[in-house]
Amino acid sequence: MPPDPSNSTDDLLRVWVLEDHDAFRRNVLRLLNQTPGIEADHAFTSAEALLEKLGTKGVEPPHVLLLDLGLPGMSGLEVIHQVTERALECRIIVLTVFEDEQKISQALTTGACGYLLKTAQSDEITDAIRQAADGGTPMSPRVARSLIDILAKLTQPATNVDLSPRERELLKHLVDGLTNKEIAVEMDVSPHTVDSYARTVFSKLKVRSRAAAVARALKDRLV
Repeated sequence: MPPDPSNSTDDLLRVWVLEDHDAFRRNVLRLLNQTPGIEADHAFTSAEALLEKLGTKGVEPPHVLLLDLGLPGMSGLEVIHQVTERALECRIIVLTVFEDEQKISQALTTGACGYLLKTAQSDEITDAIRQAADGGTPMSPRVARSLIDILAKLTQPATNVDLSPRERELLKHLVDGLTNKEIAVEMDVSPHTVDSYARTVFSKLKVRSRAAAVARALKDRLV
């Protein structure tokens, strides 16, 4: 997990932005770099450029990636897949104009942790970054209202899921909406251990994100 934001440069939340619309990208960068505790040190107009930078030796991956889905070349959905494979700790928030069920479900089941519409206010974007870095699942209200139904329709039945008592406890906390830090306190373990439990649970449920795990837990009454 990334450190809590503070005035120390080492403790800043590193945010990368992938957005091909020049004016919108500049506005987001200006917002983020004026926000205490956040540093937007890299911005890209294409997926290919971002992935090249991510693969550069010595480059620290971001704590949070904001990306659009409508990109030239490689799609935003493929970016999500690639980044989740290469930078396990990076939290991905979609920031887009698309609010149809297919786009939302594809992004979240591929590995995004949050989904915001570009109509989001400035404080919603910065709050979402902090929430995502803390293990949360930030959503625009219109997206959140239909999320569980969308994912429940797409997930396959989780038959014979062998969850340990601790893994089932973790899943219940995810359903209750607790952040990773809150779960760590409740389970009396480190945030790193929470991340480890979560990855195991996601693997057993055959999902790639917290939102999809919650949807499956509710649909199949796992908690």
